[in-house]
Amino acid sequence: MEPNETPKRATLTIAEAAEVLGISKSLAYKQADEGKIPTIRLGDRWVVPRAQLERLINGNADASAALKCEKVA
Repeated sequence: MEPNETPKRATLTIAEAAEVLGISKSLAYKQADEGKIPTIRLGDRWVVPRAQLERLINGNADASAALKCEKVA
């Protein structure tokens, strides 16, 4: 990483994941609720792990089987 470069965030919001996937926010929330988009609960927020989303996009079967994780303080 370059000295002035901002590190890439490890997670995305569900809305950001929708944009990456090219789907509507409402569909992304529905898919996340059904466990079809991997999510992690951080406090009262749901986030999408970037690495799992990239594996899902690239067709890795392990990512598509990801389930919601429990609260991570």
